Amino acid sequence: MDKYDAIIVGSGPAGMGAAFSLIEKKKDARILMLDKKPFSTGGMRNDCKMNFTFPIGFPLEYWQEDVANLYLDQVTKFLKPTILPKSNISTYQQRAERLGCSLLEIKQTHLGTDGGLELIKELQKRLEDAGVELSLGEEMLGIDNNRRTITTTKREIGYKTILIAPGRQGFHFLQDVMKMLGISYMDNIIDVGIRVETRLEHYPIVKDYYDPKFYFKEKVRTFCTNSGNAHVVKEKYATARGDVWYSVNGHAFKADENKNNGLVNFAILKTVRFTEPLASGQEFAEHLGLLAALMGGGKPLMQRVGDFRLGRRSKQATFTGDLYDFEPSLKDCCPSDISLAMPSKILRYIWSAMKNLDTIVPGILHPSTIMYYPEIKLYANKPEYKDHNFQVTDSVFFAGDGAGTSRGITGAWASGIRASEGMLRYI
Repeated sequence: MDKYDAIIVGSGPAGMGAAFSLIEKKKDARILMLDKKPFSTGGMRNDCKMNFTFPIGFPLEYWQEDVANLYLDQVTKFLKPTILPKSNISTYQQRAERLGCSLLEIKQTHLGTDGGLELIKELQKRLEDAGVELSLGEEMLGIDNNRRTITTTKREIGYKTILIAPGRQGFHFLQDVMKMLGISYMDNIIDVGIRVETRLEHYPIVKDYYDPKFYFKEKVRTFCTNSGNAHVVKEKYATARGDVWYSVNGHAFKADENKNNGLVNFAILKTVRFTEPLASGQEFAEHLGLLAALMGGGKPLMQRVGDFRLGRRSKQATFTGDLYDFEPSLKDCCPSDISLAMPSKILRYIWSAMKNLDTIVPGILHPSTIMYYPEIKLYANKPEYKDHNFQVTDSVFFAGDGAGTSRGITGAWASGIRASEGMLRYI
């Protein structure tokens, strides 16, 4: 049986952060990084925008500002980001404040989907050169912490300590692991919303601020803005029963004037915190996704703002022409009426935020603007952590978006470093 000092399950930013931190402090440690996919996963594969300002990416229940900034400094020194310039921010901030909203000024960098893939290749090579073993396409199936072993699709492996960092799409896997280990957890918070797509001239703020972070009343926010060569994409999810549904997301490639499609997209999300007796907020979110798939014939839904304001569904035959003057970047989507699929209270708050946003940045409610639904974020696990290093039981640690310790690349990387500090006690 193969034995390692440390096993890291998940090759996204949380796993990367932990691996580099461990190998720096314990150069002779034998470390294995697993991922069920045949390629490295995580947020760096999708547009790869990174934020370097607290509290973006740092859930406040786990991070105080001074602690987060210490880890952010480490992430910044390692990744050496080129921070994007910003301008005219005060104008937008003043408009937002008059409406009771806010615009956070964040240090950001943007590599694009292609730039993110280049970064991943570079990081993987650096890990391998440092002696970390990578096994992509190997899935963890079970864990026996009494014996300090895991089983995978290929073998049984021993460990002294293990970090499980599967990211957002590993939500169900992480719950299965917690059940195996007898770890208590909460699952009561979800983010539900839409992805907005429009022409660049209808959202000109992106020329001054690549990914503007607006916060509105009732826990509604903008998230993950993409512009230039920007595209809306769909992501496949499956329930524990095997039912398939799709969420939408956005990405963009590196800036290239020759490939600029003139579009911008971003999410508007509403955070919902459930209380008893709801058993699982995530199952609630999945039901929303399944309802949208049912209405869309297995596809996500899309609706023009012009149709929405008139209270009518969008149709394929009337989706282009005149005011509807650009084609959707996600064509594998069903023209529909999102108000039939989204809970009315959530939709009401999101529409209110969009009206405020149109006052701050006039143009976003142009009739041609498209609203895609659903965009649902799957990072609501809240395990019962034993210490500040995200230890859940003897020798076992969690980190990353799927474990609720972060919401984004830099936060995930920081949580991986923080977990690695606890893992060192077992090596």
